[in-house]
Amino acid sequence: MTTENAVRVLLCDDHPLYLDGMEAALSCVPDIEVVGRATTGAEALTLAAELRPDLVVMDLNLPDMSGIDAIRELSGVAILVLSMSEEDSSVLAALRAGAQGYLVKGARRAEILRAVRTVADGGAVFSGVVAAHLTACLTAPVGGGTPAALPELTDREREVLDLVARGHDNRRISRELFLSEKTVRNHLSHVFAKLRVRDRAAAVARARDAGLGQG
Repeated sequence: MTTENAVRVLLCDDHPLYLDGMEAALSCVPDIEVVGRATTGAEALTLAAELRPDLVVMDLNLPDMSGIDAIRELSGVAILVLSMSEEDSSVLAALRAGAQGYLVKGARRAEILRAVRTVADGGAVFSGVVAAHLTACLTAPVGGGTPAALPELTDREREVLDLVARGHDNRRISRELFLSEKTVRNHLSHVFAKLRVRDRAAAVARARDAGLGQG
């Protein structure tokens, strides 16, 4: 039984079994109430508008759009990212988009509960490995490097897109990066989804605008 001032949470993840586990973990405490579940970014945006949750627990890898884009479109609601990715680019992109917390999947139940309460109350929470990455970024010498282009992409996705922008086909990319052509195609499908472009030409245009494919 939930309390009157329970934190109202909307879950968004494309794996139904993971959603089941998260809902079970959160629903067994009286001060947290799961009010909705979404498996796509579009569904999360619709439910957030209808249900007005206090907090959205958001995965970044969604089938219809990047979780980063979904976070940007959510307003007036706290965001806690729960993702498999612990790469600097994903963490920084999520924070720039408006997330207040970032945990890596595999976090303990107690850590997730604490994060939900803290972020809903206006605080910020990061898992240990994410906090270490942020500390390294913040303490890096000024001028020691430039921000990564298209931070919503992983390092590997950016590498593949750079080669596409240089005019390489999938077979050549697979040889240069020692990947299978299927893996290259998978990376490109993720790039298209995250950049919200429909084809290779549009992706190349975005890449060149960001400074990739040069030299």
